[in-house]
Amino acid sequence: MKLLKAFSQDEDGTILILFAASLVVFIGFTAVIFDMGRVSTTQSELQAFADNVALAAAGELDGSPDAITNAQNAAANFVTDRQSFGNGSNTLGSGDYTLSFLNALPANDNADPSPNLTTDPAEAFFAWVVVTPKDVSMNFVSALRTLTNTGSGPAVANVGAEAIAGFTVEACDITPLMFCLPSPSYTAAGNIGDLIKLRSGGNGSAWGPGDFGFLDPKKADLGSTCAGLSGSNLIGCLVGAELNVTKCFTQRGVDTEPGQKVGIEDAIFNVRFDIYKSTMNGEKNDPDYPAAPNVIKGIVPNGGGQCIGQNEQISPDTLPLPRDNCFATNSCANNRVGDGNWSNGLAPYMAANHNLTVTNQTELEAALDFSGVPNNLKTTRYGMYVAEVASAAGGQITAPGRAETGLAQCNTNPSQTGVRRRVVIAAGIDCTANPINGAEVGVPVEEFFEMFLTEPVGDDGASPPTLDLWVEVIGSAGGDGYGSAGTGGIFRDVVQLYR
Repeated sequence: MKLLKAFSQDEDGTILILFAASLVVFIGFTAVIFDMGRVSTTQSELQAFADNVALAAAGELDGSPDAITNAQNAAANFVTDRQSFGNGSNTLGSGDYTLSFLNALPANDNADPSPNLTTDPAEAFFAWVVVTPKDVSMNFVSALRTLTNTGSGPAVANVGAEAIAGFTVEACDITPLMFCLPSPSYTAAGNIGDLIKLRSGGNGSAWGPGDFGFLDPKKADLGSTCAGLSGSNLIGCLVGAELNVTKCFTQRGVDTEPGQKVGIEDAIFNVRFDIYKSTMNGEKNDPDYPAAPNVIKGIVPNGGGQCIGQNEQISPDTLPLPRDNCFATNSCANNRVGDGNWSNGLAPYMAANHNLTVTNQTELEAALDFSGVPNNLKTTRYGMYVAEVASAAGGQITAPGRAETGLAQCNTNPSQTGVRRRVVIAAGIDCTANPINGAEVGVPVEEFFEMFLTEPVGDDGASPPTLDLWVEVIGSAGGDGYGSAGTGGIFRDVVQLYR
């Protein structure tokens, strides 16, 4: 009995039992960590593959008819990878993922994107890639399950990945204007030469085709020329200054402001026409606010002098650029959108301003230097305007003895953007799909339009004023247009991951 009692109270060797138990736990944790590391590494490999496929595909989503086909080809032809830590080392290619396209992203990052699937290349804004899941054998976990009698058979982790990337265009250093497209399908390339009468919508009313407004620059930040300004001075700089006006706006979403902004006057636009009056009178010697090299406008100072002051008068012997024929007959679409046919005004314009008999395009191109005008712009008012400057070769643009020379008389600082000084960039917005009642946030831009100011901006005396901007469509900014931007701005393609 004494021996049995002593043995039962003997504590020698207890540490071995604790050590053995701890060793099992330690080995178990090590096994789990090792296997989970393989799972994590495989997931990282698959995620990198998904990211690269999505970025390659998204880079082709430019809205063209073959955008989806190009995106699929780019993903299949240019992206391969390796999976090293799954069940064997395998090459990852086009057979290892599903590529779909989305027209929008859900507001919640965890939401299913499927409701936004599209097969329309014009609406395919995002590339969604789902990688086919791969099995990763967890060998140590399997052994541990057998040792601890907690299960049998191999342990396998199923690992996958997905990514969403999008394509957008950033418009940097542009005049922050927007307008409602005349129709949802209206494009710049399909309507070059159209004259549009842009006007702001009424206070509190829904905007309609052709109504214009402004992009809110707070989101995009200000360029160095306008930094530190506020109120009407800021508005004057944003609309009237030539370079370094704003930083970048993204096509995916802009913030808008009403067209009847307080402080907006015709003079803010008209510095391009060598008109410095009202709030812009102090800028007539400022090199940041130069006039264009061709300012024929059919208006001259009242009472003589070089600068048009508060009172101007119609020129006695020169004419502004003609409007589309349909405006004279009130037959233009919505009385706001022309069709690019301004043939009735060509002969009177050339006779008055150049003392030439010109009745058709062939005669016009024989009379003026169109050598530097792209073919798709030769029949536009902008093409004629550029040809007038080239033909004058730095001298008087109009015929001798005219009340207007066509050259700036008030601000004689040379424009750094040349003939493009009268070109503005406007964000074209589908106001049917995205109703605008004034200030809105995150409105998608269908296209950035290049527009040529054909005549000075009028003011009907209302408060706030109703501004009539007569502009001619000359191209898609940063794309098919005649250059990059009216204010010397930059357009760049941006491809980025969203998930």
